[in-house]
Amino acid sequence: MRISVLPILLTAFLASCSPSTDAPAQSAATAPAGVQSGGTQSSCLSRAYPEIGGPISLISSTGARVTEADFKGRPTLIYFGFTYCPDVCPMTLTTLAAAYRKLPEGTPTPQTLLISVDPGRDTPEALAAYVANKAFPAGLLGLTGTDAEIRAAADAFKADYSRVEQPDSMAEYTMDHTSLLYLMDEDWKLKTFFTHEDTPDTIAQCLQDVTK
Repeated sequence: MRISVLPILLTAFLASCSPSTDAPAQSAATAPAGVQSGGTQSSCLSRAYPEIGGPISLISSTGARVTEADFKGRPTLIYFGFTYCPDVCPMTLTTLAAAYRKLPEGTPTPQTLLISVDPGRDTPEALAAYVANKAFPAGLLGLTGTDAEIRAAADAFKADYSRVEQPDSMAEYTMDHTSLLYLMDEDWKLKTFFTHEDTPDTIAQCLQDVTK
């Protein structure tokens, strides 16, 4: 049954965001059956699990409350992360920006959303400053909310996150979180997702494949 993918997604792509000189930690669990990492056409087009995705109600980095209805009519690419993330989040967002640059000229790009898993620190103002980074996708929009609103959004996408105390750090704590990029179609249905193993080339190719 396809539902078996859910526990695997919750663990296989959980990224450690603790400061380190090593590569970001990833679970050694394998991807769902039939899903090969690397964004080939067969794997890219086999990741549309209907049980992933759902309604959201959050505050954007512009200060406005938004729901999934605000993003319908255009593909949307969603990432759960946070502004204090030292490596995994900025690396993922810069990889995505590079993928967009590889699309054929004139190809529209998805609306890209960063949903914070650290609402205690990621205010709309903090997110607005963070998403303005020119290395990130143009038009990147940050979303935050209450603890309950963030948890509800993460649960809808079968994403997980947890606070990790760091008493010896100036930041005091970090957040471990599922590191997946979710591509939603114009009707807010999951079209595919990308993992940390996807590259700008494989993401760009997949974005073209799924819109054919």
